[in-house]
Amino acid sequence: MANQSLAKSVFPSRGLWKNFFDDSFFNRYMDKFWDTASPAINIAESDKQYTVDMVVPGFSKEDIRIDVKDNILSISAEAKKETSEEDKEYTRKEYNFSSFSHSFSLPEDVQDDAITAEYKDGVLKLALPKSGKQVVATKKIDVK
Repeated sequence: MANQSLAKSVFPSRGLWKNFFDDSFFNRYMDKFWDTASPAINIAESDKQYTVDMVVPGFSKEDIRIDVKDNILSISAEAKKETSEEDKEYTRKEYNFSSFSHSFSLPEDVQDDAITAEYKDGVLKLALPKSGKQVVATKKIDVK
């Protein structure tokens, strides 16, 4: 359920599109687009921190960029791949481009300057430590 409400806040027009195109044939394909266009995200809270897990297979940690500025956490990735195969009778080239971008408003109790990130087995894990006072920072977060 949390992912659905997050999807509504990240893609507020999703419902508008679905209402505008009230066609079961079209909606079948739009639903697939909306469900695959953004990575699955889980957000959890404990007494000491928030944890964000994002499923982003097919990327390397060098493809991922994480920034925090003005209490906004931005996570994006971009990967380009090209393959080619040549034979006497044909040449085949394939291009693949994958990307995503998400931005989140951080709660006031997040210690912006202490956010950490780790990418392993297609899952990006962020730890957002809590602080008794608001700590706002501008920085790029390295992915380990």
